[in-house]
Amino acid sequence: MEKNKKTFIAANIIILGLVSFFTDISTEMVYPILPIYLTSVMGATPAIIGIIEGLAESLASIIKLLSGIIADKYGNKKRLAFIGYSSSVINKIIILASVTWTGVLLARIVDRFGKGIRTAPRDALIAESSIKSQLGKAYGLHKGFDLLGTAAGILLAFFILSKNANNYRKIFLYSLIPAAIGIIFVLFVKDNRKKISGKIISFNWKSLDKRLKLFLVFIFVFTLGNSSNAFILLRAYNAGFTVQNAILLYFLFNIVASVLSYPFGHLSDKFGRKNILCTGYFLYGIVYFGIGLFSDKTLFIILFIIYGIYTALTTGIERALIVEIVPETQKASALGLHAAIAGIGLLPASIIAGILWDLTGQSTPFILGGILAFITSIGVFIIFSTPSLPRAAALCR
Repeated sequence: MEKNKKTFIAANIIILGLVSFFTDISTEMVYPILPIYLTSVMGATPAIIGIIEGLAESLASIIKLLSGIIADKYGNKKRLAFIGYSSSVINKIIILASVTWTGVLLARIVDRFGKGIRTAPRDALIAESSIKSQLGKAYGLHKGFDLLGTAAGILLAFFILSKNANNYRKIFLYSLIPAAIGIIFVLFVKDNRKKISGKIISFNWKSLDKRLKLFLVFIFVFTLGNSSNAFILLRAYNAGFTVQNAILLYFLFNIVASVLSYPFGHLSDKFGRKNILCTGYFLYGIVYFGIGLFSDKTLFIILFIIYGIYTALTTGIERALIVEIVPETQKASALGLHAAIAGIGLLPASIIAGILWDLTGQSTPFILGGILAFITSIGVFIIFSTPSLPRAAALCR
């Protein structure tokens, strides 16, 4: 029985990883070229890009929390994930049909709305399919698949553009294929949790561990400086990188993050989450200051590598930390709240970045992001250096 359980656990995490792998191939074939497509083909300004990215993320953010609450109440995590991943196909169809930036805005909203539906249920499925002492490895493995798909999508976009300069529509069309494959893989995911009958699960902010509340507050502060990656790509383009080379920089960032996500997740299982997370936020600050203040191409390459290290140090480990602290019946809700906070913060973050870019120059948004990252690193370190619960102290040391 134990052997079958371990097989189920391993299989489910790998299948969920493959779902994210193919979906992210599709998404990232489009995402890195979208800001350049909007500015060069549709005449959008950086401020408009900020509005598009911010609205797309923030309008879907509330869905992340609601989807998590629904998943906890009804146990329908697989069904919600399937609906959410289906949006990846619809999104590409809308982009292909769009003739103005407002159509692209609609497409991004559909895409992020779908992500809002799937994120919390999927992350809860990973937690339920993982051994408790290996949550960091489980989330690290999934994130590794996710980022490997991102890197593969970027590379495909690069090769298609190299052979068909500025043929963006061909990329949009080809991106439908991996999106459809990802949806098929969802069908093989096992959802081993049942509806908790006769009991209404309500998510109560007041019942959360105080340090988790403070952690989420600092995540919001951090997000205010964490504007869309579209601005980083546009900054690289303005620093002298061609469209194709800017895409390769984005590929480099993702492949580094993909390779390192699993080992860093494993390290967090052995040594705790706090120090690894704080190191990640600090590195983010260095990256944003560097991108904002310098235009040297060699330095940009180094900074994109460090950006990949930051991602591996934080993305999956934040989720592992949250899952360990919240009650068993509120995992999806808490994960949805975390995702919602980050998404809500992205609207003002991207709008502020776009406005600052237009009014004060391209360096200012990155300097702001760097300052807020340093504040978050210090804040999170202090929060989890003062334990209020013995169990959580051991988990986050």
